[in-house]
Amino acid sequence: MQRVAIARSLVTEPELLFLDEPTANLDPTSTAKVEEVLAHIIQERKATIVMATHNMSQGQRIADRIGVLIDGKILQTGSPDEIFCLPKDTEVAEFVGVENILKGVIVEKDDNLVTIQVNDCTVQAISDYGIGEAVYALIRPEDITFTLAKGKTSARNVFQGKITKIASIGPIARIEVDCGFPLLGTITKRSAEDIGLKTGTRISASSKATAVHVIKRWN
Repeated sequence: MQRVAIARSLVTEPELLFLDEPTANLDPTSTAKVEEVLAHIIQERKATIVMATHNMSQGQRIADRIGVLIDGKILQTGSPDEIFCLPKDTEVAEFVGVENILKGVIVEKDDNLVTIQVNDCTVQAISDYGIGEAVYALIRPEDITFTLAKGKTSARNVFQGKITKIASIGPIARIEVDCGFPLLGTITKRSAEDIGLKTGTRISASSKATAVHVIKRWN
């Protein structure tokens, strides 16, 4: 029915097409078929599509440009990479799934490499902000790497902690670790089982400095 509705709207060969959650309440297979139709419309008909969606991964898959609308206001616009990797504030960060929002202060700076004090730990990141700036360090869960022991790694950020919770979502395991601050990462369920991860396990969590996005904190 959704594909028929889209086909009906194309009869007049519009240059601009507005869609309100065209894949809402559809199963994954039907969603993929609708997305394929939309991609065809954009490529073959050279039409512009403005679409509302609550599906974050869908926005990443098919959009060239995204606007984040919260409480009736557009808080940020940009490419999918800009929106999901470089949110401009914590409200947008939370909306697009950045679940590690670490409150800290920059205590060292070497060119663009800054060291941020977060509780009793430090986080290194790339930023133009100076020493003394109150900031948030944002790390996406998928940018966290887990190992059982602290070994050689190119990552500048390595945190030691204990697993406080493991939750499985399909093939993915969400790992919550107490590193002196709460840190959430993701790993495949099979990898978690192979490594032997469970609640209470001591673990190393690492992240590259380039994967940490820094935004100014106003309070």
